[in-house]
Amino acid sequence: TCEAEAARAAMGGSASLLPQETLGEYQELTFLSKQEILLAYKRFTELLPKEERENACSARVPKSQILTLPELRANPFQHRICRVFSTSDDGDDSMSFEDFLDMLSVFSDSATSDIKSHYAFRIFDFDDDGTLDRKDLEKLVNCLTGQGEESRLSKREMEQLIRNILEESDIDKDGTINLAEFQHIVSRSPDFARYGGLQR
Repeated sequence: TCEAEAARAAMGGSASLLPQETLGEYQELTFLSKQEILLAYKRFTELLPKEERENACSARVPKSQILTLPELRANPFQHRICRVFSTSDDGDDSMSFEDFLDMLSVFSDSATSDIKSHYAFRIFDFDDDGTLDRKDLEKLVNCLTGQGEESRLSKREMEQLIRNILEESDIDKDGTINLAEFQHIVSRSPDFARYGGLQR
C-alpha cells in the first residue's frame, strides 16, 4: 500500500494522498477521523527532507524535528513523549508515520481516558520499570515546576509532596504507584492526565 501511495504522490505531485484502504485501516486503529489522518500525513511529510517525502511511509523523522511541533515545543515531557511513542530500534526516538499517528491519536480529544492515562503513566515512568517510584515522582514534580532556582522545591518540600502523593495513591502501600493505582487517581481527577500533555 505504501508503494501505491508513493507512486500516486510522485505522479500527482501531491504527497498528501494515502490509499483508501490504508486510510480505513488507520481509522480503525486510531481515534482519528479520515480528515485528521490525512492532515497528520501532510504534517509528517512536511517534517521530512524533500527527497524523502515520496517514501513517507517508510521514512523516519528524527526526534529533533518532532520536537518542533507546536504540541510538543512547550511540553515539559517532550523527550519522554518521543521515547514512549518511538518504535526505533536505534534508541534515537525517531518516529515512523505510524508512531506519529499513535501519538496524535492519544493526544486527540476522542481518545478514551483509559488510553490517555495509560500513556501518561508510561510517560511519567522515567526509568521504564512499570511503576512510579520516588525517583519518578521527583522527576515528574521537577518537570511540572520547572528547573529554575526560584521554582525548584526544597528537599523537605519535595519529600513532603512525594509522601502526600504516595499516601493518596499507593493503595497497596508498597511505596510505588502501579498502573491500576494511577488509573484510579486519574478516574477521580481527570485533570491529572492533562499534565502528561495528552490533551490539547
